[in-house]
Amino acid sequence: MTDLAFAGASGLSSAFAEGRATPLEAFEAYADRIGRLNAGLNAILHLRLTEARLEAAEATKRWREGRARSPIDGLTFAVKSNIALAGQPFHAGIGAYRDRIAATDAPAVAFLRRAGAVPIGVANMHEGALGATNDNPHFGRCRNPWGGNLTPGGSSGGSAAAVAARLCAFALGTDTMGSVRIPSAYCGVAGVKPTRGVISDAGLIDLSPTLDHVGVHATDASGLALVMRSFGLSGALQPPRRIGIARWGDVVSVERDVHDAFRAAAELLGTFAECVEIDISGFDFGALRRAGLLISEVEGHRAHQEALRASRSGFSDEFAGMLEWGARQSRDKVEQARREVLDAARRFSSLFVQAEVIVMPTAPQTPFEFGSRVPANQADFTCIANFGGFPAAAVPAATSGTPPTSIQFIAPAGKDGAALAAALAFETARGPAPAPLVPE
Repeated sequence: MTDLAFAGASGLSSAFAEGRATPLEAFEAYADRIGRLNAGLNAILHLRLTEARLEAAEATKRWREGRARSPIDGLTFAVKSNIALAGQPFHAGIGAYRDRIAATDAPAVAFLRRAGAVPIGVANMHEGALGATNDNPHFGRCRNPWGGNLTPGGSSGGSAAAVAARLCAFALGTDTMGSVRIPSAYCGVAGVKPTRGVISDAGLIDLSPTLDHVGVHATDASGLALVMRSFGLSGALQPPRRIGIARWGDVVSVERDVHDAFRAAAELLGTFAECVEIDISGFDFGALRRAGLLISEVEGHRAHQEALRASRSGFSDEFAGMLEWGARQSRDKVEQARREVLDAARRFSSLFVQAEVIVMPTAPQTPFEFGSRVPANQADFTCIANFGGFPAAAVPAATSGTPPTSIQFIAPAGKDGAALAAALAFETARGPAPAPLVPE
């Protein structure tokens, strides 16, 4: 039965439809792995196993009686702790909100539950969704399933780690400048940030309303497509005929392993699609990332200023310092950052006349160790999709290699199907990506 945990969201959906497995059996497989592995990973902070077991049993009955609510009926999922899950802690990894319990589901969670999906628990995250390691000072460090001392990335590190360790079929995360896709890359799973508005961003503990997007982690692109279809995927899921291969020159410093994996992936893409080079070297991604960070810090302070005044000890010095720095910046500086971000989004959007999707690395590096210097440029390749509200789907770049590497497919706003179709086509050509061997 444990093998069911490795079937992935789409594999389980097919198994339920064909009567080869039930939601309850899949739930028990995940619950078994949670019991054996989660303590070492600290990926899921708050579990609702008793309720989830009953809900999986109800989904099993629906499938047996031919009245499944949707293809995701009975699939278990985890919810990042800045997204409201009724009756569960809702704190965004911030100590000041430790005792907050969500009264109702966020719309994204409610949508999935109406489709029959079963929330299994609340995932760890980087404090306040503003950071890169998921080394949370209030709720503990989340470890990357690929290695005990590797960070899973931020800020949706717990969601990505839970999927990578096969503790659930998929997970919800949030992505402000890459916070779904970067942890997915570091943990060797797939992740999508959809077009802004495809998944409601209501019911969040906000960091940056301007940039925040709710996204999805799954073991593979087929799982992402299954879940996104349930959300009402925008754009047709048809393989793009022309794919743009990004050429960034010296504007982003990229590790050799990532560079080599990207070039190999580009060659593979050329076996089934017309590929053209897209020059993105005119974008100062470092400056743009800093502009996005400033917007996040300013808007984050607005979101948390009352709690900061009431209980500064509930915030780490690092997080509080970033928010307070944002509050001190001049209006002119903030408005200049907003102009830079919008201008970059317009310029990037114009590139889609050359190709239906553009592919680039997800992160410029592979996962790094806790305690080492945090790479400043982690979000250089991912931030542009948030600035323009573009859909972006990240998938592992190779079928071997430790630690993982990843590429992302970015499409015009409203063309989520194109980004996912390209990721699916690449995944089919690439072959199955490995799962980490998580020590018990």
